[in-house]
Amino acid sequence: MSKGGAVAGLTERAGDRLFRYGVLCAGLAVVGLAAALALELASGSRLAWSEFGPAFLWSSSWNPVSERFGALPFLYGTLVSSALALAIAGPLGVGSAIFLAELAPRRISDACCFFIEILAAVPSVVLGLMGIFILVPGVRAVSPFLIEHLGFLPFFRGTPYGVGMLTAGLILSIMILPYITSISREVLLSVPRPLKEAALALGATRWETVRLVSLPYARSGILGAVFLALGRALGETMAVTMVIGNSPRISASLFDPAYTMAAVLANELAEATSDLHLHALMAIAGTLFMLTLGMNALARWMILGTPTARRRP
Repeated sequence: MSKGGAVAGLTERAGDRLFRYGVLCAGLAVVGLAAALALELASGSRLAWSEFGPAFLWSSSWNPVSERFGALPFLYGTLVSSALALAIAGPLGVGSAIFLAELAPRRISDACCFFIEILAAVPSVVLGLMGIFILVPGVRAVSPFLIEHLGFLPFFRGTPYGVGMLTAGLILSIMILPYITSISREVLLSVPRPLKEAALALGATRWETVRLVSLPYARSGILGAVFLALGRALGETMAVTMVIGNSPRISASLFDPAYTMAAVLANELAEATSDLHLHALMAIAGTLFMLTLGMNALARWMILGTPTARRRP
């Protein structure tokens, strides 16, 4: 090798090392930020955990005046509202993605996806206002019908206030629907065309091709979209705060007001007058952080367990 080639190779290797160290520092910075956040939440909630112990998680009392705090109503409200939103938006989002990717003409599909992306970009406070002026009266109007026909279930009993768990689930489903639809559509579009053409050539119908070829191939991506939307629902604050009623109690009825962890942080963090109250709020923030982390870990485990993920190198 000539002297000039050796110098060029040395320069290239130095550039590779610089690039490797640079991206390594970027990755470590992200991990460091997450670790610093976890440490700050643990430090800021130390007094609450020492005062109440693990019973803080299953205690239903929340009284800043007597300084008795428990996270169970907020944990319940967060999980139920997110599950309700996922139950509504999941089938709608995946069904819409199948239509846009497999059935709709490309121009119509692209136009619909443009509006879906616009919906994802709408600020949550705007959706909260829509919930107050549209969803709350709508839920109040349809509640007598639900009570009359589904009142034998505990979920559809009680007084229809309009604000409550059902309204929060509906507004959350609107917020997460674009994520499920757009990501699932892109995953379905990535299914190799020869696989679908082979199924059609063997006599499969369009529905059989989607069910037996497209959905199994795209299963891991669709699961990822659903859990991404679930993480969005767990941490949503403004829209839910505006329509859920903000009452720290546990009720099986979807018509009753409830509370979420993100909502109580937004409402009370600036007004906490005692150290124990502030530490209790930080403990709720830490619980929400760990809940989100656990959901992401569960999503990774489920995605890695799919056949598509196992086939990847």
